[in-house]
Amino acid sequence: MTIYPKLITDALATVTYPGTKKNLVESGMVADNIRIDGMSVSFSLIFPRDTDPFLKSTMKAAEAAIHYHVGKDVKVEIGIETTSKPRPEAGKMLPGVKNVIAVSSGKGGVGKSTVAANLAIALARLGYKVGLLDTDIFGPSIPKMFDVEGARPYAVKVDGRDLIEPINKYGVSILSIGFFVNPDTATLWRGGMASNALKQLIGDANWGELDYFILDTPPGTSDIHLTLLQTLAITGAVIVSTPQKVALADARKGIDMYRNEKVNVPILGLVENMAWFTPAELPENKYYIFGKEGCKNLAQEMNLPLLAQIPVVQSICENGDAGTPTALNVDTMTGQAFLNLAQAVVTVVNRRNKEQEPTKIVKVKE
Repeated sequence: MTIYPKLITDALATVTYPGTKKNLVESGMVADNIRIDGMSVSFSLIFPRDTDPFLKSTMKAAEAAIHYHVGKDVKVEIGIETTSKPRPEAGKMLPGVKNVIAVSSGKGGVGKSTVAANLAIALARLGYKVGLLDTDIFGPSIPKMFDVEGARPYAVKVDGRDLIEPINKYGVSILSIGFFVNPDTATLWRGGMASNALKQLIGDANWGELDYFILDTPPGTSDIHLTLLQTLAITGAVIVSTPQKVALADARKGIDMYRNEKVNVPILGLVENMAWFTPAELPENKYYIFGKEGCKNLAQEMNLPLLAQIPVVQSICENGDAGTPTALNVDTMTGQAFLNLAQAVVTVVNRRNKEQEPTKIVKVKE
């Protein structure tokens, strides 16, 4: 049996690449380096990037097609080429970003995403260049809060690399896994898949020049946090808690995670969310429905700044659901509270950068 190049290309023309919905030949993915030596065949497939989600399945399909159409005894060796430059290594992914701020909470339901979204908007209103990454891979909420659930980011070519262009709303550059999955379907991913998706949102996106890059982290301590710590040099963490004792206990765990000797990410301060309830018709009244000043006391105990106390006001929830975060209106009590939070964050970040060494990437053997 004699094998010649057209037999190979004809076989590869039966394989569809999911990224273009066309076959490998039509998609221009078969490199001009087919080598045939008796019953051995080698060639390269050209993918848009080395993290292409269809890479492995496409290579298997190409090999199977050659075995089916050319001969089952053919030895196939497939190389990989990419049209995009490789992703920079950890720690060098975001050269244009000055400060990376992780907004964290020890538990869910304390309003961490609300604080992250409003902090990002408030910083933008103060004139800073701001990016916001929704790192909660399994429960993304930022697209809804910014009323951009239907947005679908597109790719742009930057310095020879295909990068995801963040969505811009209210002066904030935003990315979330929520832009790429069905909002009505649960995201069932193993830890490794989630971590890889997160790395793409960080390293394969066109974040450009930013003064503040806000990370809305998932609740608790998880694989996602470890991925962030191993991928980015985090300037500092803002811990969000309610005054409740159960929330404060979890907040301590979040603080301990960042203060761990292997991590060494400075805690910039605490935010007491749902500090008190103020009804719209009685703006002077304060009802401490979740306990009084628990987070303030924790901040004093741990010698950390209390950056803000955010009251429970019905409009915060309504504005979040409507995609118009309350920080957009600084004339309201809560809008002013988030503006004060942003100013406090700027102050503590400047002090941190003046007094402490830059954070290093966490190197952990997995």
